[in-house]
Amino acid sequence: TESLVHKDFSTFTASELREVVEIVTMIARALANRVGRRRERHTRRGILDMRNTIRRNLRHGGEVLDLKYCNRKHQKLRLCLLMDVSQSMDLYSHMLVQFIYAFQNAYRNIESFVFSTSLYRITELLKHHDFQAVLQAISEQVPGWSGGTRIGASLQSFIDDHGSCLDRRTVVLVMSDGWDTGETDQLAEAMRTIQSSA
Repeated sequence: TESLVHKDFSTFTASELREVVEIVTMIARALANRVGRRRERHTRRGILDMRNTIRRNLRHGGEVLDLKYCNRKHQKLRLCLLMDVSQSMDLYSHMLVQFIYAFQNAYRNIESFVFSTSLYRITELLKHHDFQAVLQAISEQVPGWSGGTRIGASLQSFIDDHGSCLDRRTVVLVMSDGWDTGETDQLAEAMRTIQSSA
């Protein structure tokens, strides 16, 4: 059942938001500084690149005169946040809205969505600098808050409509209690697709 009532976010406090922003900023920095398996060359710092060192020194008869170094490359990750706002998640929605708002403002390459019986993209709504204005916009523009849950259908909608977000440089974070009234097969298939794509 889709809920048609507006969500009241009046209980949020400035101190709670500051605390969440600090935590999310630490997580965002860790993700932004994540290193991959690929390596890039450096002239004087990093770890010794044995393969390149040997190849470059073949011209000296195999005598090691010129050392080459490399470091692991930093990966620029895209983040997709999907938050369950159904009735069973009401207890956590207060904190999670602050969480995704803080992430939106701390992380550069990010897409944010909420779902209950349907999926809604809220990336643009979260870009406002005033958190109270963000809450007002969400409460007015996102129907279905505290309604039923169709996780599988919502994730399938994410794949169908926003599948271009998914690649090997994307981290998808689904925040849900897993309480689904839809088809479990559809949920399992959607999760497999997301896992294999991101």
